[in-house]
Amino acid sequence: MLLSVGIVLFSLVIGSLIVVGGIIRVTETQLGQRLMTTARTIAEIPVIQKSIQEPDGWRVINPTAHKLKIVNDVTYIVVLNKDRVRYSDPLDKRIGTFYRGKDVEAAFAEHSYQQKVRGELGTALRAYVPLMDEHHQQVGVVLVGRVMPGVWEIMREERANIAITFFLSLLFGVWGSYQLARHMKKQMLNLEPDEIARILVERTATFHSMHEGVIAIDNQERITIFNDRAKQIFGLDEDLEVLGMPIRSVLHDTRLPEVLEQQKNFTNTEIHVGNTLLWSNRFLIKVENKVVGALAIFQDRTEVARMAEELTGVKEFVGALRVQNHEHMNKLHTIAGLLQLHQHEKALAYLFEVSDQQEELTSFLSSQIADENVSGLLMGKVSRGRELGIRVTIDRMSRLEQFPPYMDHHNFVLILGNLIENAFDSLEKSDRQDKEITISIEQDSEVCSLLVEDNGIGMDENTRARMLERGFSTKEREHRGLGLHLVHQLVKKGGGELVCHSRPNEGASFLITFPMKEVDE
Repeated sequence: MLLSVGIVLFSLVIGSLIVVGGIIRVTETQLGQRLMTTARTIAEIPVIQKSIQEPDGWRVINPTAHKLKIVNDVTYIVVLNKDRVRYSDPLDKRIGTFYRGKDVEAAFAEHSYQQKVRGELGTALRAYVPLMDEHHQQVGVVLVGRVMPGVWEIMREERANIAITFFLSLLFGVWGSYQLARHMKKQMLNLEPDEIARILVERTATFHSMHEGVIAIDNQERITIFNDRAKQIFGLDEDLEVLGMPIRSVLHDTRLPEVLEQQKNFTNTEIHVGNTLLWSNRFLIKVENKVVGALAIFQDRTEVARMAEELTGVKEFVGALRVQNHEHMNKLHTIAGLLQLHQHEKALAYLFEVSDQQEELTSFLSSQIADENVSGLLMGKVSRGRELGIRVTIDRMSRLEQFPPYMDHHNFVLILGNLIENAFDSLEKSDRQDKEITISIEQDSEVCSLLVEDNGIGMDENTRARMLERGFSTKEREHRGLGLHLVHQLVKKGGGELVCHSRPNEGASFLITFPMKEVDE
């Protein structure tokens, strides 16, 4: 408010100077008109016209000029004959002397005009009018002058008007400043500018010190917040100034505008940006129930997800080893029993049969599947199928030489492990006698496809529509509903496609296809 009042006072001073300047100009114009009228009136007096041509005509002209000076409130009246001799002057001692000023040159050329000159009495405004006789012949010049009033003199004359104007302007200016300051402070939550600046600095520092990435946009999708952690996650230069820029010009694959477009929040969402896995929460920003923007808070979960994948892979291998151990114990018990029954030939034949089966599977996986992690998983699932009475068949045309872009053995172990375990769960609930799971991995220069089929209980339309939702499951156990959701996230990460065909009591088929060349996300 003090700043606003100061501006009003300064504006009043400037305005007052302009007003005084205007008054001076008006006064000068009015005075010039009066001086010119007086000079022309004197030039039209017949006795003046006649006396100016006589040697002692000053005796008539000078007293007459003195009277007219008083009547017209002018400072002096000077009458010159055609030889520039004074016939009237404010100083009597100058009567009859020669006028040497150059300012009357134009007047002796029959021109009427005004001129501001600086003389002995100060700055004066003069009017020059040629003096003509009855035959319209110039016989002299009439010069009428008035000393210009000073600024303070003019202000004293107009002091009443100036005082009223200044008082009213100051009153309404101060009142308006108070109302403006009050309104602005109300809009700024009753905070002073220095408090707002401090809060802004502290808020900015807080955002930049957070371990999570924070991005906010307004209704026009312009960036209002973009902290340092967000720049690190997305690989942007920390010195790059992005505030005010459209979010799509900074992050081409951003999903933050979806919040504004769909007018809803997205919480606990996994988003793949390039090779980075983000755990994101996106919210609408509302002020007085009006949406003014959107906010995203996210964490880089790439390393955490990799650790989880490794732990999941370890779990799969541990399970495979347990199954193989159990299976081998059963086989050893069978051989031991045959030997105890003195069925040596049958024991030997059984041993050769088991050895051939295991050797054939091991040889196939070693030659066709280049990654030992995937091979170990498949071998373990085959053994677990035998334990559960489920035949797990691996298509002998399967081949895997390299992983698609953005994918590795952790991802494949998770995808195949989850799909096969879901098939086991489906077959456990089935009453079929011939329970079977078929696995196929095919690859060429263009695509890599994974196929897992079973003849279990299948899925109805509602289950198939919701199977990829996080937390949705048909199993009545805790911590379920994550497998297919995780598979779906990994498929998106690799730019692939998941197709599912299933009908109740007819089993399910999951086909996942990945491009072998990098494509734009």
